[in-house]
Amino acid sequence: MASKSRISPLFIIFIAISPFAFLGHGEFDDYSGVIPSEPVDIMSPAPTPEPVRSRDQRRISPLVPAMFIFGDSLFDNGNNNKLHSLARADYYPYGIDFEGGKSTGRFSNGYTMVDEIASQLGLPLVPAHTEAAGDKIRHGVNFASAAAGILDNTGRNFLGRIPFNQQLNHFEGSLRQFAQILGEDDTPQILSKSIFFVGMGSNDYLNNYLMPNYNTRHLYNAKQFADLLIKQYTQQLTRLYNLGARKFIVVGLGELGCIPTMLARNETGGCLTDVNNLVLPFSMKSRKMIFNLSASLPNSKFTYIDTLALNKALNQNPQASGFTVTKEACCGIGRNKGQITCLPFQTPCSNRSQYVFWDAFHPTEAANKLFAGRAFNGDKDVAYPLNIKQLVKL
Repeated sequence: MASKSRISPLFIIFIAISPFAFLGHGEFDDYSGVIPSEPVDIMSPAPTPEPVRSRDQRRISPLVPAMFIFGDSLFDNGNNNKLHSLARADYYPYGIDFEGGKSTGRFSNGYTMVDEIASQLGLPLVPAHTEAAGDKIRHGVNFASAAAGILDNTGRNFLGRIPFNQQLNHFEGSLRQFAQILGEDDTPQILSKSIFFVGMGSNDYLNNYLMPNYNTRHLYNAKQFADLLIKQYTQQLTRLYNLGARKFIVVGLGELGCIPTMLARNETGGCLTDVNNLVLPFSMKSRKMIFNLSASLPNSKFTYIDTLALNKALNQNPQASGFTVTKEACCGIGRNKGQITCLPFQTPCSNRSQYVFWDAFHPTEAANKLFAGRAFNGDKDVAYPLNIKQLVKL
C-alpha cells in the first residue's frame, strides 16, 4: 500500500560518464550526484526477452512509411552521447542485452519501448538524429534526449540535453533532407501516413519542479504547473502538426512516486503519494488535450497511451505479468537499488526478465516490450481512443 509522505526537494544529478564522476554518502537526501533522469511506467504479461538477436530476422512488411520519435531518456537511443551531458547511458552494463551487448545510449538493458513498437510496425531500428544521414532517415528519426522536458529550462542540472522545442527545430531542419530522399512531391503524403511518437513531461517534474535549485514550486501549485505544461505542450504538438504530422501517439505519465528512486526515500518501502498526486492534474489534462487537438486539427488522429493505468494494473498483480521484482532496480546501489543509479561496469541482476525496473528510473527491456505490446494491441483503458494497430490502419 502506498504510504503518504511529505514531498521534499530532490536533487537528482545523473552521473553517467565515468566511475569517478560521483560518490555520495550518508542518507539519500545527501546524494547530489546520482541518477539518470526520468521515471518509468510499465504493464502486463511477460515474455522471456531474447538475448542477442538480429532485428532484420524478425522484421515484417512495414505498416507505416516511418516513425518519428520525440521524448526523454525513456526513448533516447543515443542523441546525448555526443553532448557534454551528465545524462548519458553509453557505458556498460547499459545495453547488456542489446544486439551484440552494445551500450548505445539507451537507458535500458536492451530495447526501449519505441524499439519494440518499431518492430511491431515492421520498421528497422529508428536511428538517433545524431547518427541519421542519407538513406538512414527513410524510415524515420529518433530526436529524443535524456533530461529533456516540455519546458526549455527543465533538466539544466544535467548540462547538455535537447528540450522538446529544440527537438522540433531538428525535425524541421531535417525536412529538406527527407524531401531529397523521398521526393519533394511525395514527402507530405509520406509524413501524413507516418507515426509521430511523443513522450514528454517526466523531467518537468523530476528535474524541474522537484529540484531545490529551481524556484518553480514556489511559483506554481500542482494545478497551475499542469496548466503551464499543457499550454506549452499543446503549442508544440500543434507545431508538429503544421510541419506535416497527422498520426500522433502521445504517452502519458505514470506513477512517478513508485519508481525505485522514490521508493528508496520512504523507509516503509511504499510509494510517495504526494509525488503521485503532484503529477495527477497533468495526467488528467493530457487526455483532455488529446481530445481538443483531435477536434481542432483537421485530419489529425491522436492515440493517448495511459501509462498510469498500465502502472496500476501491473502493481496490483505483477505475478500475472511474469514479474517477481517490482520495487527494486536490477542495477543500482542502496535501498531499492534506487539511491544511486547503475554505475559503469557494475554487475546487474542476472534474472533481468523478472524485474520491472532496470535502474532507478527506467524499465527493463522486458517491461518495455510489454508496454509496447499493450500500446499496440490494448483496449481503451490503455490506448485511447485507438490502439496503435488501429491507428495505423486509418
